[in-house]
Amino acid sequence: MDRLPKLLLVLLFFMAIFLGPVVSSVSAKTSIPAGIHILTPEEITQAAALTDVRESETWRYVTIPFTLEDASDPEKWQQFFDTARELHIIPLVRLTTRFENNVWTVPSKKEVVDLISVLSSLEWPTDQRHIIVFNEVNHAKEWGGTINPEEYADVFAFTAQWAHTEGKGYIVLPAALDLAAPNGGTTMEAFSFLNRMYTADPEVFSHADAWNSHSYPNPGFSSSPTRVGQNSMRGFKVELEWLKEKTDRDFLVYITETGWEVTPYLSRWMPNYYDYAVQHIWSDPSVVAVTPFILQGSPGPFEDFSFLDPEGKPTQQYISYRSALSKQFSESDLISAKIDVIE
Repeated sequence: MDRLPKLLLVLLFFMAIFLGPVVSSVSAKTSIPAGIHILTPEEITQAAALTDVRESETWRYVTIPFTLEDASDPEKWQQFFDTARELHIIPLVRLTTRFENNVWTVPSKKEVVDLISVLSSLEWPTDQRHIIVFNEVNHAKEWGGTINPEEYADVFAFTAQWAHTEGKGYIVLPAALDLAAPNGGTTMEAFSFLNRMYTADPEVFSHADAWNSHSYPNPGFSSSPTRVGQNSMRGFKVELEWLKEKTDRDFLVYITETGWEVTPYLSRWMPNYYDYAVQHIWSDPSVVAVTPFILQGSPGPFEDFSFLDPEGKPTQQYISYRSALSKQFSESDLISAKIDVIE
C-alpha cells in the first residue's frame, strides 16, 4: 500500500523536471483593498512605501495606464512586473491608446490585440491579470472626440473575449465612467451611457469579470465622505444596484479613482475624511481594491490631488491616507485571499 505514494512522488519529480516552473496557489498570502493610482512604472517603489502599512507579505494594488507606446517596450514592463511581485503589488493595468489632437484615439481591434499580446507575453506578479478596458468613455476626449456607447460596447465585448481566450487568467474590467458628467456636447451622463450600451447589446456586461468605478466626493471633488448617492464616494453602490437590476449579478468592484482635490480649507479635514472612508466606505464587502488618484500629480494639472509634492515629499493626502490605513488594517482585520503566484 505504501508504494503508491512513492510512485506519485517520483512522477511529480519528473513532471517538475520536464514541465519546468509550475504555478501554485499560496493561500498564506493576504491582501487588503489599499492601493494608489500611478502614471509610470518608475513610481512603483513609492507606491509600495505608501501602502505597506503592515510591513509584511500583504498584497496591495496600483492602477497604471498601458499605452500603445508602452507596448513597444516590453522589457521595461517586465521589470515593472518583477518589482511588483517583490513588493507584493497587484497591478490593475488600464489599456490606453495614444493622445493626438487633444484626445485619446479610438482603439482599432488590431491595436487591442497588440496591447493584449504584449501583456500576455510577460510574466505577471500573480496568476490573475487585471486589465481595464480604457477610461471614462462618457467623455468625448477619451474616445476620439466622440461619445459612442454602442461602439464602446462592441470594443469592450471584443477586448474581453479576446483576453479570455488567451488562457492567461485575465480579470477584465470595463472603463470606469465619470459619475458626475452631465449630458452635453462633450460628455454624457453615466447611466444614459450605460443604458445605451445595454440597449445595443443586452449581454455586454456578461463579459465583465468585475466592475470598475470612479467614485469621487462630488461636487467639486471636495464634499464630505458622509454623502450618499451617485455623485458621492458611494457612487459605486448606485452602479452595482443598476447592474443587479439589469443582469441579476452581484459584482465585485474595483474603485480605481477616488479622492479629494485638496484646498487649504479642505486640508484640515483630510485625516477625518480618510479615516471615515477607510472604515465606512472602502470596507464594503463588495470592494476588492481602492486606488485613489494620484500618487505623483505635482507639478501639473493634478497638483491638488497629488500624494507627493514636486520634491517627492508627502502631502496631507499621503499622511492622512497612510494613517487611516495603519489604523484600520491590524493583523486581525486582514482579508484572507488566495493569490496564485509563480514559484
